[in-house]
Amino acid sequence: MTSMQRLGVVLVAVMLLGPAAHAQDWPAFRGPTGQGHSSERGLPLEWSESTNVLWKAPVPGRGWSSPVVADGRVWLTTSTDEGAGSLRLLAYDIETGLEVLNTEVFRVDQTASPNPKNSLASPTPIVDADANRVYVHFGADGTAALTTDGEILWATHFPHVTQHGNGGSPVLYRDRLILSVDGYDTAFVVALDAATGEEQWRTTRRRPISQAYSTPLVIRVGDRDQLFSIGAFRATAYDPGSGEEIWEVSYGDGFSNVPAPVFGHGMVYVATGFQVPSLLAVRADGGGDVTATHTAWTLRRGVPLTSSPLLVGDELYIVSDLGVATCLDARTGETHWRERLGGNFSASPVFADGRIYFQSEEGVTSVVAPGIEYSELATNQLDGAILASMAVANGSLFIRTHDHLYRIGDQRP
Repeated sequence: MTSMQRLGVVLVAVMLLGPAAHAQDWPAFRGPTGQGHSSERGLPLEWSESTNVLWKAPVPGRGWSSPVVADGRVWLTTSTDEGAGSLRLLAYDIETGLEVLNTEVFRVDQTASPNPKNSLASPTPIVDADANRVYVHFGADGTAALTTDGEILWATHFPHVTQHGNGGSPVLYRDRLILSVDGYDTAFVVALDAATGEEQWRTTRRRPISQAYSTPLVIRVGDRDQLFSIGAFRATAYDPGSGEEIWEVSYGDGFSNVPAPVFGHGMVYVATGFQVPSLLAVRADGGGDVTATHTAWTLRRGVPLTSSPLLVGDELYIVSDLGVATCLDARTGETHWRERLGGNFSASPVFADGRIYFQSEEGVTSVVAPGIEYSELATNQLDGAILASMAVANGSLFIRTHDHLYRIGDQRP
């Protein structure tokens, strides 16, 4: 790292103090469970550019992958313009915020995403600290495994055509890395050997197919694991070991799906995409086409196009792209409250330390108490746009804006 890069890291305060995630890690998109929950305590309620910022580090290039935290580092991907598009993996020291790794994984011809709200580096990496590995995914531009020292172990490509670029993140299941590939020209779910990158199974989506950008979720139903993947026009549960289809639910107008699913009370909660978006609650114990038999309830108002749902206890929380947050009874779909937070929303909400954190594209985080009555606890402003979801680890919140990475923590002695 150059002296200028070190000067760019603003240390505002002296710092305090598949394989399973380490106790305080946030190793993948939406955390250790894939559903936006953290067990951390002692997190800050309020912050600003001058309060409770433990460090602030510049992030080169452009990317909207969410930060992940593992083994003492914060990891991101980004794309920079170096005569062509350079797709890179970055890591920052969790104690100091200093950049400790910056390595090119792929080089591509384009330098900009086809959608202004997207980037060439939007899928979130996965860190397996026990195996000393980081998995990165850049959609059709490539997927790779690296050591935590930045050495590329394997790389592969799944070419496909989309309108808006790359989006959905992979998931790690035991010794397999699983991806949803959803393009206009081809659509399938594929499992790779995490150690070698060799394809273990591939299951083609049913037609018609179209673009989708969602991240799969591994769930446990009875005595069986399922891989639940949202695609265009339907969502499907697969056997993660073999790729065999278990059940599927259809929705006629659903495509360009971005939100990831959540699971609880025996149901998966599915945002169906653009045009006429709905939120479906579907019982996950069926077989075959369960559209007519296992859809417990449907919501058609205030459904997000981008942000993922959040399930906390008996309540399901969503926020629309235009900033309207809704709390629903997760079992029945009954609306408890609906409030306009203000701003626009792409990041997925997080539940930690007994609070819900909603992040707007304008850099504002609204902190809300969970419950059937709306109670706003704080609003916090940072400089810069936010489209990436926050990570929670080591008693802190890690927030990526368009050009910086923040560690937010309680500065009280």
